[in-house]
Amino acid sequence: LGGLIDQWKNKGLVPADIDAGESERFANGKGALLYAQYQERLKALNACDFGDLLLHMLTILKAHRDVLESYQQRFKYILVDEYQDTNSSQYLWLRLLAQARKNICCVGDDDQSIYSWRGAQVENILRFEKDFPGAKVIRLEQNYRSTPHILAAASGLIANNAGRLGKTLFTDATEGGKVKVIGVWDGPEEARRVGEEIEGWQRRGHSLDEVAILVRAQFQTREFEDRFIAIGLSYRIVGGFRFYERAEIRDALAYLRLVNQPADDLAFERIVNTPKRGLGDKAVARVQQLARSAGISLVHAAARILDTDELTPQARRALGALVGDLARWRDMANDLPQPELARRILDESGYTAMLQADRSAEAAGRLENLTELARAMEEYESLGGFLEHVSLVMDNDARGPNSETVTIMTIHAAKGLEFANVFLAGWEEGVFPSQRSLDEGGLASLEEERRLAYVAITRARSEATILHAANRRIYGQWTSSIPSRFVGELPDAHVEHETTMSGGESLWRANWSERADPFADVARGTGRGPGWQRAAGVDLSNPGGSFTSRTFSREPARVVEARASAVSLGNKGRDDVAIGMRVFHQKFGYGEIAEIEGNKLEIEFEAAGRKRVMDSFVTVG
Repeated sequence: LGGLIDQWKNKGLVPADIDAGESERFANGKGALLYAQYQERLKALNACDFGDLLLHMLTILKAHRDVLESYQQRFKYILVDEYQDTNSSQYLWLRLLAQARKNICCVGDDDQSIYSWRGAQVENILRFEKDFPGAKVIRLEQNYRSTPHILAAASGLIANNAGRLGKTLFTDATEGGKVKVIGVWDGPEEARRVGEEIEGWQRRGHSLDEVAILVRAQFQTREFEDRFIAIGLSYRIVGGFRFYERAEIRDALAYLRLVNQPADDLAFERIVNTPKRGLGDKAVARVQQLARSAGISLVHAAARILDTDELTPQARRALGALVGDLARWRDMANDLPQPELARRILDESGYTAMLQADRSAEAAGRLENLTELARAMEEYESLGGFLEHVSLVMDNDARGPNSETVTIMTIHAAKGLEFANVFLAGWEEGVFPSQRSLDEGGLASLEEERRLAYVAITRARSEATILHAANRRIYGQWTSSIPSRFVGELPDAHVEHETTMSGGESLWRANWSERADPFADVARGTGRGPGWQRAAGVDLSNPGGSFTSRTFSREPARVVEARASAVSLGNKGRDDVAIGMRVFHQKFGYGEIAEIEGNKLEIEFEAAGRKRVMDSFVTVG
């Protein structure tokens, strides 16, 4: 709802402007009503959100002619930069201010409008001459950054867009090689090839600070990070966290660390209430208090406290479910492939559902990152080995503040920047252009994706290299890919093609060629991979048993509740308490010990009645 209201404000729409069609976009037609209630609440609080900063001004200027005229007289000349990134509200506000004097100058590049997801509308700059008849258009076509081949390649690509003003870029520079387009076999080879190219650049005496790797989505950085760690190449992530430092990845790793090592208290603290389980601060504090007093791990303490009345029934149920899940996942770790285990944990813990229910712009990217995390685990034989690798990656930030580093960033984050040597990775259909963007926006989104490609190429001063992989491994399955349509739109005269594949044409070329597919004899199963098939052979009623030949049952496995008493019986209790002794409990008050069982006490409290508590929570006297 918050995102939808922000979209309406970017369009300059107040609640009264929302028609039935727009209102249907949320809660079965209640969008407009909820928007109105939200605005009333803001007014009662004497507050504004970010969208109101423009919307209220626009409303005032439209409703109060005297205020509008005052500002029209105050601003004789108006200059707007980055005009292609303005939204509807900014556009309407600007037209009102400029309509009296018409002394307005807008600077912008329609070919670099790449922020529609933030409300920007490229149409604002495209219709400027209609909005302000008689306006003079000055095309700034000389480029002082890139080589002739880079400019020509970018110009040839963007010429495929229908909705543009058009311009012909030129430069006085005469040197520079063609744009390289390199086809590689798979993602890991893509990272290896880029690493080799960068090392060669460095050996030729150039600085790593002049090198950038630009990707379409954040999840693509993981492959490069792992490779650069392996070869000792210093890098930094701009506009975001390193892959393993992102919040959703840290959460997932915390679950995996607990499964691998139940005594990891930091991991338990991170996920005990993520996603929300109804465990309050007091409940968690009780578990921590028991762990400290008994000198045991938080997971062990959580299991012990379940068999007492220290927690509320709701907290006891929630904590019991978590303890039971952790025990069950630990058993699964011996039978399931690591990627499948990770996906099971994220699904069954509710973490995936939490992100799927999140309507923010970042949620989809977070889900992609979790998918990439599971894919990364395919390369390791054990969960412990993978977690050791992650520790190495996360500790690799010991470079000095003045050391040279390769920059890795998304194309969106690179806008306005420039580098001598730029690598553009992952130019494959579905990755770039983004399939999600095409599904949501159709032709308009395709044109914006092409503008994004134009921005990417023009970040390079002297060298630009585009890479695409013929195969990507997804969920353990090798999937053939075809190059981005943008690769085919680059003018041949300014592009140099290369492939590292040998022994026949790649799968993507065979797909489009009239020649026979050289890989036709390669088995490409339509089902799940070997890991899934092995998991399918497990008798779910006996998860610790051997594999069977039975087919996979789609009925959910029965979840066996963890019995806290199994891990708490037999623990030695305190030697300073005895039956009949009067004790004090912080929650239940004073009472008399009725029974003693190891470290558990049955106490008849004066106010709370009979309760079962841990002996570490009572004091004598």
